[in-house]
Amino acid sequence: MKIKKVLVSALLVLTAGLAAACSSGSKSSNSSSKSFTPKELNVQFVPSAQANKIEAKAKPLEGLLKKQLHMPVHVTVSTDYNGLVEGMASKKVDVGFLPPDAYVLAHKRKVADVLLQAERYGYDEPSGKVNNKLMHEYRAMVIVKKGSGIKSWKDLKGKSIGVMDPTSSSGYVFPIVELYQKGLNVLKDCKVTQIKGADQAVLSVYNGDVDAAFVFADARPIAAKDEPKVMKDVVPIYFTQWIPNDTISVRSDMSPAFRKKVAKAFKNIAKSKEGNKIIESVYNHYGYTDTTDSDFNTIRKYQKVLDKVSDKK
Repeated sequence: MKIKKVLVSALLVLTAGLAAACSSGSKSSNSSSKSFTPKELNVQFVPSAQANKIEAKAKPLEGLLKKQLHMPVHVTVSTDYNGLVEGMASKKVDVGFLPPDAYVLAHKRKVADVLLQAERYGYDEPSGKVNNKLMHEYRAMVIVKKGSGIKSWKDLKGKSIGVMDPTSSSGYVFPIVELYQKGLNVLKDCKVTQIKGADQAVLSVYNGDVDAAFVFADARPIAAKDEPKVMKDVVPIYFTQWIPNDTISVRSDMSPAFRKKVAKAFKNIAKSKEGNKIIESVYNHYGYTDTTDSDFNTIRKYQKVLDKVSDKK
């Protein structure tokens, strides 16, 4: 009987030891999954305008981030949204300026977590005049050339439409989903042309290369730097529902401590005169605010509808 009790006790001790070891191993594994602290930071943008213009404007950010983080910083521009997501997946990019749809896709793949959300000044519709209210959301708009005879979304059937990358909320997802829900399947009923850069989309409408285009509101002032007449000759005929602003996202394995440093650095830069000028010239950002993944659930709902639309092409 005594031997039996000793064996039972020994078994219990062994079981407890194994459980503790497993628990310790699990905890270690979880903590190591978010333990990455870079020795140099790789930051990447995607082109909202011509890529070479964006890169020239974004490069000065390297020096400002270096001062904030006390490490080498490299700023580059990807060819498109997918390229940036792949860069984060391959761990070649540590911080990405991802639009909401691209962020949601990257987060689903477990390669990126949202850190901050951009703030932009609001605008008065349809004039495009900027007001002084900082907002963390925006809308997409459908634009046409004044005098084209296209008065509403109903007139778009059979027309040529310039769109952005398929992961662009304003240049693709939101307009296509909302018009589909109204009765127009853009992917099936229109001639779709992909254009890189919202400024180029505006100019394409102005030059008559396409009948309409999907862009963020309001992209016309950017194109107006090359052709001032677009402000009067290119007009919106439809505005979507509100879209969460762009994100600053980080690699999913980045440590919590370093995430805080990155967030603080970008907030400080946005508040400085020089830094604010840079982020305004690149993306029309004027500040950054804290955000959480749940703030992008509306994007996930639109993506589900888009999948149905794509299946019906």
